[in-house]
Amino acid sequence: MVERTDEQHSQKMKKRQAAQAKIVASKTLEKGLVIVHTGAGKGKTTAALGMAIRAIGHGKKVGIVQFVKGAMATGEKAVFDRFADLVEFLPMGDGFTWDTQDRAQDTASTRRAWDEVKRMIADPSYAMVVADELNIVLRYDYLPLSDVLEALAAKPAMTHVVITGRNAPDGLIAVADLVTEMGLVKHPFREQGVKAQAGVEF
Repeated sequence: MVERTDEQHSQKMKKRQAAQAKIVASKTLEKGLVIVHTGAGKGKTTAALGMAIRAIGHGKKVGIVQFVKGAMATGEKAVFDRFADLVEFLPMGDGFTWDTQDRAQDTASTRRAWDEVKRMIADPSYAMVVADELNIVLRYDYLPLSDVLEALAAKPAMTHVVITGRNAPDGLIAVADLVTEMGLVKHPFREQGVKAQAGVEF
């Protein structure tokens, strides 16, 4: 490895700074984004809720609908409940599909949750709408992908929509502006028998 002097490092960073400033100056478009967090790794919901916190910090209104979670108390709900003027947080699921074992019930719950998401997306007072675990219910065909694509196509121009869950369908990825796939490298639940813990998983 070639060692650089402080002066060489400073010159290199100045060049990088100038190049970066030029790139940033060329990006002038502002729009509401469709953002998808998918993949087998942990962190999809966590990342989406972090974005919601950012929006709240800027005084923007956020709607959050959870399609699977609902049967358990979570730390995020306790926090968002303290910002009721800026956040509508609706955990509307019945738990994991392998726990409910009732397709009709899961489909009905999905439809109720989706109606809330559509309402929020159509309302321009919401700067951001998070559809948490939507990809899961799409995977199990509890909701047609066409319904989702139609709502996204009609959303207000400046509304951000964040969608989470494994196995995002190709059609959703195609229309999204930003897609992040969380990769699983290690997980304590699988490898060490560590149970889901408050403050980490919920």
